[in-house]
Amino acid sequence: CASTGCFFSPFICSVHSSAPLAQRCYSHGGKQETDEEFDARWVNYFNKADIDSWELRKGMNTLIGYDLVPEPKILDAALRACRRLDDLATAIRILEAVKDKSGPHKDIYPYLIQELRPTLDELGISTPEELGMDKL
Repeated sequence: CASTGCFFSPFICSVHSSAPLAQRCYSHGGKQETDEEFDARWVNYFNKADIDSWELRKGMNTLIGYDLVPEPKILDAALRACRRLDDLATAIRILEAVKDKSGPHKDIYPYLIQELRPTLDELGISTPEELGMDKL
């Protein structure tokens, strides 16, 4: 990483990782990314035809680590990646993580589910609430 002038660990530096990282959050002089570019980068990441389970989980872990709730179009792409990988557990975990990430803002999660409803129905994915997991 030092050879690129970046002082971040190779484990979090976007130059050395295949998962898209938050270059817009770093202060090392990188290009400032617009919200639209950020969303497109993540949609493209999850739409990769050859994405594997590790890349899916790594991408979601990175994305959930940001100080934001992912846009519905990003979540749509991630849920479709789960379907391509036949990974229902990760799809449900994504919905749980987004609900948790919404925090005290009680209107965000219902909005996301409303926006994702056509995709959820198309892919046959139930929400944690529909599965009764919110009562555990």
